[in-house]
Amino acid sequence: MIGRLNHVAIVVPDLEEAAALYRETLGATVSDPQPLPEHGVTTVFVELENARIELLHPLGEASPVENFLVRNPSGGVHHVCYEVQDIIAARDQLERRGARVLGNGEPKKGAHGKPVLFLHPKDFCGTLIELEESGHGW
Repeated sequence: MIGRLNHVAIVVPDLEEAAALYRETLGATVSDPQPLPEHGVTTVFVELENARIELLHPLGEASPVENFLVRNPSGGVHHVCYEVQDIIAARDQLERRGARVLGNGEPKKGAHGKPVLFLHPKDFCGTLIELEESGHGW
């Protein structure tokens, strides 16, 4: 069902500083910040040969990553994102197998303009999983 690893998301206390660390210290290609008000975050993507790193920072007081940052002031790994060919078919199959989809169960548009869903971390070894419907390239 799951395809390749799309990205690993890391919540950071200072987005500009984190982007500079990846760009200047590690020599990576780093995107411009992209605010995603519907998700309550601002993202920056670090491009790698085989996947991406998503740097996340809270956007607004109702941000779902704000509490994560309160509990982890230095930041940390927040979730992993796997690609699926058909997000509705994947959701239905996962639900039949007892996995819990967060929110209302309907996909939202993610940072790449593709449908995404999140799966409850208690169902996956304590890891929040994002599923993104795959498309053509990045």
